[in-house]
Amino acid sequence: MKLLPPKPFYYEGGERAVLLLHSFTSNPNDMKKLGRYLQQNQYSCYAPTLSGHGLTAEDLLSYGPSDWWQDALDGYQLLKDKGFESIAVVGLSLGGVLALKMGQDSKVNGVVTMSVPMYKEATVLKERIVYYGRRYKQLEGKEEQQIESEMAELHHLPFDSLADFEQLINRTRDQLTRVVSPVCVMYGEMDDPSYKTSAEKIFQSVTSDQKAIKGFAHSKHLMTLGKDMNAVNQDILAFLNKLNW
Repeated sequence: MKLLPPKPFYYEGGERAVLLLHSFTSNPNDMKKLGRYLQQNQYSCYAPTLSGHGLTAEDLLSYGPSDWWQDALDGYQLLKDKGFESIAVVGLSLGGVLALKMGQDSKVNGVVTMSVPMYKEATVLKERIVYYGRRYKQLEGKEEQQIESEMAELHHLPFDSLADFEQLINRTRDQLTRVVSPVCVMYGEMDDPSYKTSAEKIFQSVTSDQKAIKGFAHSKHLMTLGKDMNAVNQDILAFLNKLNW
């Protein structure tokens, strides 16, 4: 069974715009409930599909951080082209790394990060790709013998893009002082402890006059769909409402 790749979405809601960036091996569907919530509260939202995401692991490995950064820039430009002068960016995990980079390199009204890694080795990212690859093949309905054969081939593919991803994280972490826009940092207390450490690093390092950090007791990594989803949505809205648009 061929799986349909997830599509970007744009929700028209008001004169203030929010760019929503999803996580590694995920897709814009994880941002839809947040997007609808913000739309209902007079924000227009756009969520691009980062290159290779929603496709097979083999296809995903043919893309890397330069492609994902361009996707983020293109999303920002799309909102500009629609006439929005005020744009905030909200990112989950990889999307949060890109959101911070956007806070360093572009004019944004505010940055929200969720479950963002500031310390991540390529070997750990490879484990994530392998898990994703197997899960994708299962969803395609392939027989276990075929899956095992394809997974063996997957292990022999070049994983250079993951080393590049590690470097993107490191460079973004090293330049956090360049972020001067208001920042809201969120993490799940049920996630790997490294994400709390990363959240504290972000909070301490950005030079924003307006910044906040919060852990959510019942959240794992995917904060936009977890048990604290409503609280996460409400806190993001409260942060956006305080910005100088």
